[in-house]
Amino acid sequence: MHKIVRPTLAASLALAFAAHAASPAKPAGANHGATVQEAPLRAHLAFLSSDALEGRGTGQRGGELAVTYLETQAMAVGLLPANQGSYRQSVRIAGVKAHPQESSVALVAGGKPLPLAFAKDWVWAPGDAKPVHDMDAELVFVGYGISAPEEGGWDDYKGLDVKGKVLVMMVNDPAPTGAEPDRFNGKGLTYYGRWTYKFEEAARRGAAGVLLIHTDASASYGWSVVQNSWTAERFQLADADLGTGLQGWMTEASARALFGAAGQDLDKLRAAAEDKSFKPVVLNARVQGQAKAAVRTLEQFNVAGIVPGTDPKLKDELVIYSAHWDHLGKQGDTGDTIFNGAVDNASGSAGLLAMAQEAVRHPAKRSQMFLWVAAEEQGLLGSAAYAARPLWPLDKTAAALNLDSLNFVAMAKDIGVQGSERSSLGLLAAGTARAMNLKVAEARPDLGGGYFRSDHFSFAKAGVPAFSVGGGHDWVKDKEANDAKRKAYGPRYHQANDEYDPNWDLSGMVQQAQYTLNLGRAVADAPAMPTWKPGDQFAKARAAN
Repeated sequence: MHKIVRPTLAASLALAFAAHAASPAKPAGANHGATVQEAPLRAHLAFLSSDALEGRGTGQRGGELAVTYLETQAMAVGLLPANQGSYRQSVRIAGVKAHPQESSVALVAGGKPLPLAFAKDWVWAPGDAKPVHDMDAELVFVGYGISAPEEGGWDDYKGLDVKGKVLVMMVNDPAPTGAEPDRFNGKGLTYYGRWTYKFEEAARRGAAGVLLIHTDASASYGWSVVQNSWTAERFQLADADLGTGLQGWMTEASARALFGAAGQDLDKLRAAAEDKSFKPVVLNARVQGQAKAAVRTLEQFNVAGIVPGTDPKLKDELVIYSAHWDHLGKQGDTGDTIFNGAVDNASGSAGLLAMAQEAVRHPAKRSQMFLWVAAEEQGLLGSAAYAARPLWPLDKTAAALNLDSLNFVAMAKDIGVQGSERSSLGLLAAGTARAMNLKVAEARPDLGGGYFRSDHFSFAKAGVPAFSVGGGHDWVKDKEANDAKRKAYGPRYHQANDEYDPNWDLSGMVQQAQYTLNLGRAVADAPAMPTWKPGDQFAKARAAN
């Protein structure tokens, strides 16, 4: 194996600033002259994912270093500060970290505590940012935990008062059937299937807690992803609505043990939950004991810079390009403790810097914002904070284009625009692809709920047409080798070995950034702002702005 080269701060900064002198060539299919350069993108990527930034963890030293770097680079490329003379937007966050070694909380079924080990069998943390909870709550299985009147009156709660109870839920949403092939978006995931919705719904109903049953298939990721996220410090917006006292996950094996000890058949109950006639089942089990956690309030920052528009009227409207700067930071005491997050998402942050450099040189009719958001890994917190307190009026925000985990493999013949079809952005996205001699990647069922798991979703919920631009997979050459490279990244997702490799071919990453900039420019120069398609669930939010 080749050795991963760690760039020094001086080397990275030198590359980044030297790249400003590059003479751009006109990109295929574009008439605005802005050409994303590989040199600054590579330099930013190398530095942002280096050990010097310690994984860019929320609430950690590396995160603050990342913000300082992005702020400085935004100034260097010529972006104007977006927040009354500052590039920073404050994001107040409550940080919580479970202290299982100081806690006695346990699952008790059939009168006996289950021998579950924290991290190995289950994880939990307070959802209301309180350090101590004395638990003695009944467990209730509520199927998917969904209340969706528009889905034929689907209601997993059936009027049961769950106040003060701990709810056990399945991840994902009900599968399509032969009779109802399109229910809950067919094979695609709806927001009802996301763990964030399930926690929100339980809190709205006054539940004391939620325990989600993990399977690789339903979550779309392995238990190690849950372990890494929930054994580290977790975060929520300090100014937002509070969650339930206890939130957590359990492995499928732990769920089987719990349900068996409570005299229930997990498989039969899960099968019953696939029908809307399902009713909640009170288990002969409780959560008992004291749950302790360390709690703190901290301030993180979004970083935002503006390229003013050139049109006297349209300059009051805005196109946003976003990427999250955070990753998982430093974790553990032995081995490789730095989760560098090179692909996720130093790549997107670096891409935005390279794009901004060109946008400043070639402004559009509408204004453009380059927005690096905090705490995406903790539940899209930075983008949610921006949507709650926008630096530009949302009704004057034409679109939000997000970059998350760019194509590090190779140049492709296609580009991913899934989610653009929900609005008139879809037509612009297809036109931009054609102009660059690209094809739009074949749409696939959104099995993992990708549309609801990236920062563009915060803007969509607020009514702004938005989606994340994905990298292509139809490689220009070396299909077998490049397919293998892409597949090999799967085990590195949210692991310490998501590291920058100086041997990476970044032509696909440059291509993806260029496409995003071209699409943003098409939106910025269009006569009218994009609109949601009639009936889309976010159209109402747009009308309310």
